[in-house]
Amino acid sequence: MHVNPIVSSAPSDSLSEADTGEAVSALVAQYSTTLYRVAYSITRNAAEAEDAVQETFLRVLRHREKLGEIRDHRVWLVRITWNVVLDRKRRVKTRPETEDIADLVRTLPAKLPTAEKTAISSQEHARILALIDTLPRKEREALLLSAVEELSTAQTAAVLKTTESSVRSRIFRARHQLAALLDQERIAR
Repeated sequence: MHVNPIVSSAPSDSLSEADTGEAVSALVAQYSTTLYRVAYSITRNAAEAEDAVQETFLRVLRHREKLGEIRDHRVWLVRITWNVVLDRKRRVKTRPETEDIADLVRTLPAKLPTAEKTAISSQEHARILALIDTLPRKEREALLLSAVEELSTAQTAAVLKTTESSVRSRIFRARHQLAALLDQERIAR
């Protein structure tokens, strides 16, 4: 029997309001950063990513009675965030990307490199993200979820509502296309 680490094995209808509140707080503490990275990987805008994460947890609160039924909270939350961001993109034309280094630094590892290394790393990160943005949508989505968010093939398939073999094919194509783009860039220099 699978025991959910966030919510006890008690049936969801017997969870008290306090237990549910604690469970949601635990989800926020554990997954906020991951969900921010998912949202930012799509929007490339810090404010929009933060809004998407907040909207995700608002939806969780609205459907908190389902918390006890969820087997993998990470996949469930990533899927909600993914859908929130895509819904917003469908409703509104996207704003231009910001070239704000502070936004890029938030997505980089938290080691303490020199300012020069941070700037170079931020530029490299932005360049690779820009190349990823040129990939076809399906390949780009699969690559972002698997490589950036480190979701398994099964988790990525669940978020994208497709099969694992389709995800593997998309990731394979995305990596080859990205490698070709990087080679073209190197040759052009």
